[in-house]
Amino acid sequence: HTPMYFFLANLSFVDVCYSSTITPKMLVDLLSEKKTISFAGCFLQLYFFIALATTECILFGLMAYDRYVAICNPLLYPLVMTRTVCLKMAAGAFAAGLLNSMVHTSYISRLPFCSSNVIHHFFCDSPPLFKLSCSDTPLNESIISTFAGVNMVGTLLVILTSYCYILFSIFRMHSGEGRHKAFSTCASHLTAIILFYSTAIYTYLRPTSSYSLGQDKVASVFYTVVIPMLNPLIYSLRN
Repeated sequence: HTPMYFFLANLSFVDVCYSSTITPKMLVDLLSEKKTISFAGCFLQLYFFIALATTECILFGLMAYDRYVAICNPLLYPLVMTRTVCLKMAAGAFAAGLLNSMVHTSYISRLPFCSSNVIHHFFCDSPPLFKLSCSDTPLNESIISTFAGVNMVGTLLVILTSYCYILFSIFRMHSGEGRHKAFSTCASHLTAIILFYSTAIYTYLRPTSSYSLGQDKVASVFYTVVIPMLNPLIYSLRN
């Protein structure tokens, strides 16, 4: 019941919900000839996908901060990372995810879809829906990219700053056993972060001119199916 495992439990819950939003429908579509989804179902899937992905980003940032306090200020750790603080942090992550997703989904749902109704993707995501719209979408795309950028870059800055301090603290340790223990507790978190952020940034923060539906589908498989499946293995084996 330490903060590290409290945040891991929340991450596990998000991963289960996250992959359940995408994978069952994807498997049904792979096995059936008629691959359809209702308008309401599409935007419901989009809403929960964005909400859970945003929450996962924030949880990664909170976990990095937790490791920073544990390694850099071990004596203050029980006072800083209390049960109440952890609960408030987790609640804030979920609230921010739901709010961010509400903004995304409301903007995209207002777009006119008047010609093709074929989504060139295995789930409802914002880039293929923008391609499907019969109106000019640069403004909408800019707003969505800004929100995605603030979320991903903001949490990534928290993670990088935390790990810079962690590395400085580790290198100052005189005990080889202490350095090894500190590195081992961070290795699983860093592995999960690299896998998640590399594919997410490639998909959502690259220039629109270089956007490719084929490449996006491949990258999406990693952060929607592969990474939620690997996270429990990464953390379980390391711990």
